[in-house]
Amino acid sequence: MNWIKVVGIVLGAAVILAIGLLIGFFGIPGEPKWVKDLAQDLDEKFINQFMEEVDSKRIEENLRILSEKPHVATSAADEELVKLMLSRWKDPNSGLDDAREERYHVFLSFPDEANPNTVKVLTPDGSSQFTANHTEEQLTEDQKHPTILQPFLAYAPNGSVKGKLVFANEGKVSDYQYLANHINLNGTIAIVRYGGTGRVNKAINAAKFGVIGVIIYTDPKDINDGLSNPADTYPNSWYLPPSGVERGSFKENFGDQLTPYYPAKEFTYRIPESKIKGISHIPAQPIGFQDAQALICELGGTKAPENWQGSLGCAYNIGPGFRPNRFSNSDDVQVNVYNKRTIKSSANVMGIIRGAVEPDRYVLYGNHRDSWVHGAIDPSSGTTVMLEISRILGTKLKQGKWRPRRSIVFGSWGAEEFGLIGSTEFAEDYYSKLRDRTVAYINVDISVFANATLRVQGTPPAQNVVFAASKQVKTPSNSLTVYDNWKSHSNRTSSQYGLIPQIGTLGIGSDYAPFLHYLGITCMDIAYTYDSRVTSARIYPAYHTAFDTFDYTAKYIDPGFTSHQTVARTAGNVLLRLSDSLILPLGVRDYVEKLEDYYSRAVENFQANLTKHNISLEPLRTAINRYKKAADDLEGTIKNLKKSDKTPLNIRRINDQLMLLERAFINHLAFPDKLYFSHVLWASRTSSVVTFPGLADAYQTAKESDLTDDWNLAHHHLTIAIQAVDNAASTLEEVTNI
Repeated sequence: MNWIKVVGIVLGAAVILAIGLLIGFFGIPGEPKWVKDLAQDLDEKFINQFMEEVDSKRIEENLRILSEKPHVATSAADEELVKLMLSRWKDPNSGLDDAREERYHVFLSFPDEANPNTVKVLTPDGSSQFTANHTEEQLTEDQKHPTILQPFLAYAPNGSVKGKLVFANEGKVSDYQYLANHINLNGTIAIVRYGGTGRVNKAINAAKFGVIGVIIYTDPKDINDGLSNPADTYPNSWYLPPSGVERGSFKENFGDQLTPYYPAKEFTYRIPESKIKGISHIPAQPIGFQDAQALICELGGTKAPENWQGSLGCAYNIGPGFRPNRFSNSDDVQVNVYNKRTIKSSANVMGIIRGAVEPDRYVLYGNHRDSWVHGAIDPSSGTTVMLEISRILGTKLKQGKWRPRRSIVFGSWGAEEFGLIGSTEFAEDYYSKLRDRTVAYINVDISVFANATLRVQGTPPAQNVVFAASKQVKTPSNSLTVYDNWKSHSNRTSSQYGLIPQIGTLGIGSDYAPFLHYLGITCMDIAYTYDSRVTSARIYPAYHTAFDTFDYTAKYIDPGFTSHQTVARTAGNVLLRLSDSLILPLGVRDYVEKLEDYYSRAVENFQANLTKHNISLEPLRTAINRYKKAADDLEGTIKNLKKSDKTPLNIRRINDQLMLLERAFINHLAFPDKLYFSHVLWASRTSSVVTFPGLADAYQTAKESDLTDDWNLAHHHLTIAIQAVDNAASTLEEVTNI
């Protein structure tokens, strides 16, 4: 009987096991929902829906509101816009998860309303023969606004200086050197045109040659395609009127000047003003080209070189002093500057959408809010685009229809026009968090310079996501995609992809600077611009003047606001791809072409002399080859990922490699004399050779001096470059390869 029991027990167990298996197969889901949620990839349908909802009329109306009043940083109108941004991002139907203002106490500079800056021509007895206009001509109601800031250069030092006038072209070192070879510059006043070098460098360079004051103007040759007749300028066209004056910040370095590397809070230590680096120590004042004409066309001396000639309707002489005509050769030019420096409270406005899966990974999107006058184009064209993007996403969020994988942080930066202050203080304030967690920064400052084509500047990893987005958006003017239209206007031949649109490099022209140069975050700047085959304008003509208004924008920059709409669709598409894609759409292999190009230029220009000093470029070649292999391997791994490989930890590991690549090129000790510049590939340089900037500048110095210490410094900067490329390769290699 025992064997019967045994058989019965075995059969019973088998039945129970079979039932359990059936229950397990049919009763329990094969994969928990949370696992599917973690592996959720980009929803292309949602992107298309987002793009369809971008409304040009809303963009237009927002711009009308944003540019209604002049809103220089910390002014009453700027504070009104702080409240506007907060109200939009806290709206119960279309707002974000959170919105707040963050304040910094920043060092600013303003003209003295009661004592305007002046440029005069004086006779030997002190009588005034000529005074430049204090304000721009009132061509429309906009120029009559009582709070318009008179033309000035922020941080230009106070002073009253007088001397013979000379024309110094663009104020480059080479321009002053040319003059010094022909005339005595000591005690002179130089008049220079915009372009060629930075605004403040025109004065810093001048002082080295004994010049005691600088006047800056915009030549119609550089901004108006040579047109200077009032009938050919605004309000009859987009060209700058003769009275238009470009304002601007007059310093080399960005961020708050008294608190470098630290957020400018009330308790923060501030350096003495005397220790500020990169500012002018001689007075300077901007004027319109109408007033510049009255001065330049009366200059005596020999004729300026042909490539110095402009479009003021006369031959440009170099001086010094005037020829006998309207003025006398004994007459002097006097520059009087009465600017006031002060510390004021400036606000950033931050809007946040929390990520559903990776809330600790941030995609930043920003633009500054402050302007020099009405600022319809700079910066409000960018702010109106940001408001439209955030309205659509906020509405989806409030309706429960969408939440991004990663967190999105919108930034409305304060005091950018004074030198990228709000964004820099934010980068300093949240240095560790941003360094460790930020995926990318999208900057849309001037969203529409003109209405011909897309223009993008960025680091190589951004190329992939920008191309993907631009291929999905149609241009407003023809049937082409934004990508194809862009490629027809500006392109290059890539060894990897063939003919592709040209992506420009990033300097320090807008709020991406602290994120790229100090934090090492992948950055891009997106805008629509003009056709360089049609106009040679240095920038849109009304830039930083009282004529940058809603009327100017609606009539001449973007009638119908369809280019604004196109930028919103493109930038929003990029934002969604970065925030929602399972694998970050950053192309690590796209750095290979830049590294190889840098290496080739170094070999071509430096190798012979480096070899003479026993310095070899071969280790750099080896490091670049290592990077190329690591990039190929990682992109191959991503391409061949199986479903079973898409575990949360594996995805996170790959994304961290992609996110941290840009950080590998950061070396905070590489450029001790350059505030914030830490990116080994993108730091500023004075050398004309477009290669690793530290190496290029050090080589130039060593070649000129032939000193052992300078050749050692060139070797040092080569080592920095090699180590950075090796670090980047290591970042992309298997994490266990250590």
